[in-house]
Amino acid sequence: MTFPAGPGRPPIGAAEVWCLHATTGEVEAATRMAGVLSTEERRRAAAFRRPADRDLYLVAHVGLRGLLGALLALPPGEVELRRAACPLCGDPHGRPETTADPPLHFSLSHARGMALCALASSPVGVDVEASASVPDTSLVPHLHPAERTALERLPEERQAEAFLDCWVRKEAYLKGIGTGLGVDPATVDVGLGPRHGDEESPDLGSWSLSPVPVPPTHSAAVALLYPAPPVVHTRQASLASLTAVGRL
Repeated sequence: MTFPAGPGRPPIGAAEVWCLHATTGEVEAATRMAGVLSTEERRRAAAFRRPADRDLYLVAHVGLRGLLGALLALPPGEVELRRAACPLCGDPHGRPETTADPPLHFSLSHARGMALCALASSPVGVDVEASASVPDTSLVPHLHPAERTALERLPEERQAEAFLDCWVRKEAYLKGIGTGLGVDPATVDVGLGPRHGDEESPDLGSWSLSPVPVPPTHSAAVALLYPAPPVVHTRQASLASLTAVGRL
């Protein structure tokens, strides 16, 4: 299969974020295309207990391979993935990456029927969460003290939304630097984001953050190794459409 993956590799300072949805047609298409996945990916898909989780995993990972293959001029099943060295311990369980030269960086996240795949020419992290997964602010202790202070200043009816926007920024950044939640999230200040009065992100060194526009059922953010706010291009990907136009 081949995705029409935009005009080529994203330029420096930009992230291309593709959105996939685990609808019935997309799940059927992903199931038919599952042969492009590695043995480990198929094993992980089979291990999910809930069919909805398995279906979303298939859509996300088949879609990822299709997008990477389109930009690397490779069949999706021949895209080689590996783990970078962990910045905390040096073992190979850090950020997932391709073996391409020059590098093509990516990050994948999925939640409740939606998957986002971010592609960039420098290290990138993306996170998406469903609004329904955060019914209250019970996870506030996991925020940085400055984030908690900013959250408490908001009207109570806006706090759950602000918390979720902050959390996706935090996870995107931690995924981007390759540590994930191996770093205590309460030690990292990413701010609440522009929707909540934080027009400028806290100092993250050479990293920058940007919200990703998604339906109100979800919240999403992207982190990029680039000193200025990244240009974010959002696109829709459809596995089912590949079958319809004979690209499968």
